[in-house]
Amino acid sequence: MGRRAGLVARVPAHFRFAAVSPYPRAVPDSSDLTPQQRRAAAAMLREPAAETLALARLFAAHGYELALVGGTIRDVFLGRHRQDREFDLATDARPEQVREITARWADKIWETGIEFGTVGLRKGDTVFEITTYRSDEYQPGSRRPEVTYGRFLEADLARRDFTVNAMAARLPSLELVDPFGGMRDLRAKVLRTPGTPEASFSDDALRMLRAARFAAQLGFAVRPDGPVRGISVLVDTGIADQILPEVPRLRLEVDEHFRHKDVYQHSLTVLARATILESAYGLHEDLVVRLAALLHDIGKPKTRRRLPDGRVAFHHHEVVGATMAKERLTALRFPAAVVADVSELIAMHLRFHGYGGGVWTDSAVRRYVHDAGHLLTRLHVLTRADCTTRNKAKAQRLERAYDDLEKRIARLSKQEELDKIRPDLNGREIMQILGQPQGPLIGKAYDHLLDLRMEYGPLGRDRAIQELRAWAAVEGLAVPGPPPADSDEG
Repeated sequence: MGRRAGLVARVPAHFRFAAVSPYPRAVPDSSDLTPQQRRAAAAMLREPAAETLALARLFAAHGYELALVGGTIRDVFLGRHRQDREFDLATDARPEQVREITARWADKIWETGIEFGTVGLRKGDTVFEITTYRSDEYQPGSRRPEVTYGRFLEADLARRDFTVNAMAARLPSLELVDPFGGMRDLRAKVLRTPGTPEASFSDDALRMLRAARFAAQLGFAVRPDGPVRGISVLVDTGIADQILPEVPRLRLEVDEHFRHKDVYQHSLTVLARATILESAYGLHEDLVVRLAALLHDIGKPKTRRRLPDGRVAFHHHEVVGATMAKERLTALRFPAAVVADVSELIAMHLRFHGYGGGVWTDSAVRRYVHDAGHLLTRLHVLTRADCTTRNKAKAQRLERAYDDLEKRIARLSKQEELDKIRPDLNGREIMQILGQPQGPLIGKAYDHLLDLRMEYGPLGRDRAIQELRAWAAVEGLAVPGPPPADSDEG
């Protein structure tokens, strides 16, 4: 027990990205283990996994992987002795290939779970259930997943119920694979899902019962992590009513899309997703992103309206919310730059959805980048975090749409330096052409040329001058004629 406790206690506290997630998450990974810790883990697994090694060598001889997965790995590191002689294994071989490989090795084979990629077999008194790597998708209201076979162990582990069950040992090497920080959670006695809790429990509601069972059997806690936990404590204890009352008030508002119990739960989900996403965009514990995620919907209580068809709407809640956030954060004495950035992000958090399913024109992309300015990266994080729909098809559409937007931004940025968009004429040139001093009129002319630049891209100096003169004529300005062309006559 001493060696087991020592291994769990020495798990490093630094993090890396989990490559299998569409939204990378910072978690401790088994690749962070030192060689000594790897050897200790293998030594601990050697005896419990002994009966699987001959089968693993058989699979390797046929060119396939085999890994020990499930509760066996968890229980080894918890020091719990298992009475049964049953093993859950995962492989990149398809079910028909598993049957062919084991046909002459096993005493008995059964195919009760073959619909889900599982082949069962017995060798002596030992039972093995071998499941092909897969990714599961659940339809609303059904516990029967649509099974898609995969090629990688890490992707297979991503579908597990909790991180402590999402560890594996490659066989026969006994190399520990822990892409979601299961070892850390064993040490902390915490139950976390590899993905978002909403997606995990929506896919299979019985996971909530399993969470209760693990909490009872193992003494594990089921709780949110990171900033969400802190906000939950503030709200549950009533402290938030005094210092941040806009947040607990969200509990009174029903989510108009019926994705969550209320807007408060939705806001916590967005905050949790933002903390996961920010690292993928080069941000680290970004205060502006996290405040914007928490407060992005605080304008909903003030803008709540019931439509004639009975639905609830919160029109312009982003505008109202931006003002409320500015007032609250100022009262809490946050730095002025933080207040300005958070309120601007809240004001813009629906901009992407305003385009619906339509195609983004180059002009729309330019305006999006220009209006976001230095907050563009943070806006990417907030917009993605706010897409919390449980409709998988819709979620995939939104993800593809935003992927496409980011690609368009990157492409146009190379062509036009989008982060430095400005008119083709500067203020001094505008004053010279119009024959006007600096003032509001020059600013109005500058904005006109900027709009044209947004709409059509770079105009070039000659066309910009023509457009400026045409605008001046409409405004009723007497514009000096162009300077005479240079003459070659002596």
